[in-house]
Amino acid sequence: MRALSIAATGMQAQQLNVDVISHNIANMNTTGYKRQRAEFQDMLYQNMERPGSTSSASGSILPLGIQIGVGVRADAVGRLTEQGNIAHTGNGYDLAISGRGYLQIALPSGQTAYTRAGNLAANADGVIVTADGYPLEPSITVPQEATAIQITRDGVVEVSLNGQTEPQQVGQIEIATFINAAGLEAIGDNLFLETPASGAPNVSTPGEPGFGTLMQGFLELSNVNAVEEISSLIVAQRAYEMNARVITAADEMLQTTTQLR
Repeated sequence: MRALSIAATGMQAQQLNVDVISHNIANMNTTGYKRQRAEFQDMLYQNMERPGSTSSASGSILPLGIQIGVGVRADAVGRLTEQGNIAHTGNGYDLAISGRGYLQIALPSGQTAYTRAGNLAANADGVIVTADGYPLEPSITVPQEATAIQITRDGVVEVSLNGQTEPQQVGQIEIATFINAAGLEAIGDNLFLETPASGAPNVSTPGEPGFGTLMQGFLELSNVNAVEEISSLIVAQRAYEMNARVITAADEMLQTTTQLR
């Protein structure tokens, strides 16, 4: 009985759906996190009678056919990249990107990673780094004698020094955009890597056409909507239960068949 295997694919699909939803809920408070969505598609069909085939009895064309599906499978787990809410922190090293773009991060492996999480800091050498100690690309160093830091909307980094009335520029932050940001590979720690699906990065200064601007003293929050996720979780749970009931019903039907004499 094919109903058993069909329902099993439905249970596996909803289990994946619940896994994705739980990951979203777990990252509700993760800076710059972009929620994910499981996507599914129906599997192959068994053609008992093809639509449009000719009836052997009368020679007429059948308007409908008999196509029996064999279940569902996961197609992709997509990432929804819409802007999250912006929260004020007052920390001079915190940056939020308003609009499109990713901060560029230099990894120890020599690769360039990309992130929306702008919770930055200065290390012991004055280099501006992420929470994991990875520097921005290009690297920016704040002098030890700096008394204040200012980052403009277009990414110019300036510091105030003792004895100087005018701020001194120490660097320029650049951001990258992608034709398909959802195709980036997540590697954890709020970081992403370029892939053939994302396309090559387009790098420029903030505020240029097609690029977002920087907001100093702010952070972008997760774009997870708790109400939507709980609603999706309830729907997934009910779908899992219904598929389980199909397996129970199919088992009872098989049991009835085996008891026939």
